[in-house]
Amino acid sequence: MVSNFSEFCGEVVRCGFSMGGGSAKGIYSIVPYTWEQQDLLDTPVKWHTGDPETDPWEWRMRVLEERRDIAYSKVFFNVSGFISAEWYPRFLAVRRRGETFDEAFGRGAVSRMAKRAYDVIREIDSLAFHEIKSLAFIIREENSQFEQALTELQMKMFITIDGRAQKVNKYGIPYGWSSTSFSTVESFWDRRGVPLEEMDPEKSYELIYRRVLELNPEAEKSRIERFIRG
Repeated sequence: MVSNFSEFCGEVVRCGFSMGGGSAKGIYSIVPYTWEQQDLLDTPVKWHTGDPETDPWEWRMRVLEERRDIAYSKVFFNVSGFISAEWYPRFLAVRRRGETFDEAFGRGAVSRMAKRAYDVIREIDSLAFHEIKSLAFIIREENSQFEQALTELQMKMFITIDGRAQKVNKYGIPYGWSSTSFSTVESFWDRRGVPLEEMDPEKSYELIYRRVLELNPEAEKSRIERFIRG
């Protein structure tokens, strides 16, 4: 069991991927316990303490701000997970099969709300949640649909979380809570100097499948299938 941020990052790179949020979801999680379960375990790693070295909630942003070889986003079962730079192209090959966003939208595989959000993100690139809403002209009645669209884009691996940002007042001074920021997958890795190698979807699927079973021999076939394909 890991005891600090550095060890956690090392495990992500070694394993290739991990569920986030403290739940393995029948697959695998480096931190396999939630906030409610942690007091039963003898570990320095505790949720929601605010300690950047031992709080997994802090790690999700630290990997984006300090590492160049780990991505974090809603990529598994519509919830968060981590993928290393080595394994990311394999998931990308399975999820997108070489398709561009416009090709996927053209065949009806992406919602119209997702297109509204994606068009804004790819035009300006890294944008905070509140900025995307504003530029895409999302009204209050569309909030739920908009949030679902952002999850859809992450699951289909067209966008990914790239950090956090605060709102800025007319004097350029940040205020309020930080909100999640997003960029296209291509831009995220390009800024880190990591090329997204094109891989065969079927071979990539088999490699991920075998890796899941190495990490969790008891994982169920149907669960693995959903984990990989999204």
